[in-house]
Amino acid sequence: MTARLSVLLKQSTSAAHEEAESSPFMGDLLEGRLDVDAVASLTAQLYTVYGAMEPVARSEYGADPLLAGFLDPALERTAALEADMAFHYGTGWREQLAGGRIVTVPATTAYATLIREHHSAEFMLANHYVRLLGDLSGGQIIHRLVQRHYGIPDDGLNFYLFPGIGKMKQYKDGYRLRLDALALDTDRTGAVLAHAAHAFRLNGDIFADLQSAVGARPQPAA
Repeated sequence: MTARLSVLLKQSTSAAHEEAESSPFMGDLLEGRLDVDAVASLTAQLYTVYGAMEPVARSEYGADPLLAGFLDPALERTAALEADMAFHYGTGWREQLAGGRIVTVPATTAYATLIREHHSAEFMLANHYVRLLGDLSGGQIIHRLVQRHYGIPDDGLNFYLFPGIGKMKQYKDGYRLRLDALALDTDRTGAVLAHAAHAFRLNGDIFADLQSAVGARPQPAA
């Protein structure tokens, strides 16, 4: 393939990306129709997914030529999510999560299991791209709107903060350049693209389950 991998990824995931972004849960959340508990519930799902992805990435792919250039400690979200979980649920959040008092929706459990049990280098690169580049892009919009609508301080939104990466645009540009520098054959490129589109669908499944679990308030009358 002659097209750059970053361009192929954007093109091949555009439909799945748009579908995930237009989910009722995210629409209600970002338009201020939910509440702080919904933000906390989303945080719990993110903690479960990243709590699966980052240990696998470090232990299995830290020296892999495909992944090593992307596994920047400054991008890791688990510690930030642990701080957010403590903010939303208190110091006993781990026990609450383990005991089921903090809900992990079925799609989140399935996603975390997939990461732990069916990973590959192509799978991990695709999910790293979808999740982390999304956190550096649309995640910043989520941070701003959630803070505006629900009054949550940054102490409860550490997930969206990246103090160690410098200027965000430059970092994202560098990430895409590293993608484009990878020497992948057609089969491996196709696998990365397929896994990336699937990752967006998995994310959409989580939003759908959250919609059922959390529910949405009726839109205010015009």
